[in-house]
Amino acid sequence: MSTNSTLARLIKTGHHNRTKSLRRLLLLAAEPKSSHHALSLFQLMPYPRTFDWNILIRAHAHFSPSTSISLFSTMRLNGVIPDHFTLPFVLKACASLRIEKGLHSLVLKLGFCNDTFVQNAMISFYGSCGSVDRALKVFDESPAKDLVSWSSMIACYVNNAFEYEALALFQKMQLTDSIKPDEIMLITLLSAIRSLGDLELGKWVHKFIERKAFELSVRLGTALIEMYSRCASIDDSIKVFDEMPVRNIFTWSALINGLAVHGRTRKAVELFYKMKENGFQPDFVTFNGVLVACSHGGLIEEGFRVFNSIKNEYNMEPKLEQYGCMVDLLGRAGLLYEAFELVNRMPADPSPIIWRTLLGACVNHKNLLLAEKVGEKLQEVDPSHDGDYVLLSNVYGGKDKWVEKERVLNLMGENRISKRPGYSLITMGSVVEKFIAGDDSHPQSEEIKTFLASLIERLRVVGYSPVKSIVLFDVEEEEKEHNLMYHSEKMAVAFALLKFKDNRTIRVMKNIRICCDCHSFIKHVSNAFNREIIIRDRNRFHHFSKGSCSCRDYWFAFSEELQSHICIVLLQFFYVSICLPVLEYSSYLRRRLGCDGRKTSKS
Repeated sequence: MSTNSTLARLIKTGHHNRTKSLRRLLLLAAEPKSSHHALSLFQLMPYPRTFDWNILIRAHAHFSPSTSISLFSTMRLNGVIPDHFTLPFVLKACASLRIEKGLHSLVLKLGFCNDTFVQNAMISFYGSCGSVDRALKVFDESPAKDLVSWSSMIACYVNNAFEYEALALFQKMQLTDSIKPDEIMLITLLSAIRSLGDLELGKWVHKFIERKAFELSVRLGTALIEMYSRCASIDDSIKVFDEMPVRNIFTWSALINGLAVHGRTRKAVELFYKMKENGFQPDFVTFNGVLVACSHGGLIEEGFRVFNSIKNEYNMEPKLEQYGCMVDLLGRAGLLYEAFELVNRMPADPSPIIWRTLLGACVNHKNLLLAEKVGEKLQEVDPSHDGDYVLLSNVYGGKDKWVEKERVLNLMGENRISKRPGYSLITMGSVVEKFIAGDDSHPQSEEIKTFLASLIERLRVVGYSPVKSIVLFDVEEEEKEHNLMYHSEKMAVAFALLKFKDNRTIRVMKNIRICCDCHSFIKHVSNAFNREIIIRDRNRFHHFSKGSCSCRDYWFAFSEELQSHICIVLLQFFYVSICLPVLEYSSYLRRRLGCDGRKTSKS
């Protein structure tokens, strides 16, 4: 029965002035879609009590926090005393609005400083506001910590990027026999390990889950899949997926995304179709994953089939993320003008990320004219991003246009925009070693550099040659090689070879995309030392083994013969779909830009 009909019945029977009846109805109406009814009912109550105020404050804390805070203020003005249920609702509303001032003193004033329920809400509140020190102070001073207290503090650490502190607190909790972790806490810990990319810690938590006989639920299994994927162990992700008794769309999407970024692109596409056969309807996260797989694997035909199915099969309108995947797909394949036209035909304004994706493709394929056009667009929508200036300066340098390159770099200086330094992380035991390109701050930097220099000379004998074309300053050849030598991922790999004498897999995390010279260098290292090396960069995982990489060098060396084949596939397979208007327009676009463009096959 609806709220309106119930209220009408109360009025008809003369019970609408009875507080008990109105309170029951207020509980029913306290939802987002009925909030206006709840307020109307509340106004009918002659003497609302704390319980009644709590109903309204809680109902609005999620979707209208300002209203929740306003109701709390009115409650106090009316002389109604809040209880230990009121304040957690108010704290949740204040956390949404980042209102921090005066709340702790109010808790003390009202005498709830030792109430566990309120203390837990305070920890979550400070965590949401980024005040980790204050949250920890509340936690330490809490006289009776329950499971929620520990979970709230661990979540506070994780949400504010203090992952190791979260894991240390979890270990400390194990010393208290009275507190046992629940599924929510374990999922939070797996999220921390996923951010760290520390496989050994991830396996430790997984073993803990098995030892304590936790059920492999949908949420816990999905969290394990994501953790193993981000920790560069996609085989473990597949194993967890196969062991799960029940899966949902998030589980399938997690593995599809994992396979995509690990270079198992065809497997990701196969899993997408298997998911559909099992009766699951893909959502936008799923589409993103399979489109990324198509992009990284050069599966042009499959990519357009999936993209077109979003609207044709599922009656959904592709969003910016899906268009961005298609721009990346075309850009990686060297179909730059087709990608440019797709951006111009998007139903919504392209985001800076989409323009940046296309600019990166222009740089990689050394298309200066189109890069300038895309750079102008980026200047309009996001003039302060350092990467755009660097990309544009790179394409000028690649064409030996040093004056134009200097102009772009000077513009960065005038706008006070600095280039973000590249760095790489590698875990050794419980210590995370950080290497910054060209930096000597690491205590063993001299030893590492000496070893790295000898390593490069050794690899030259077996075919490694520095890719000096990416050093875009007009300097001598010897200096170019010196600039390449101390990239952060090279330093991290050299450090690992010095320290890890066994055959363990070397795992490196990098904050920006790996360059083609480092990619070539690590391929040779993997072959010369018979070591598996995994580099997690900004876009994907590169699995190096026996001189090859899981990306199959797709992004670094895309032959013109294969580009021609792709054009034929596009024309043949998508004659009546989105490709046809794009390809028809591309010739006009080239004429408009005054460039013949690259060679393409005759259709």
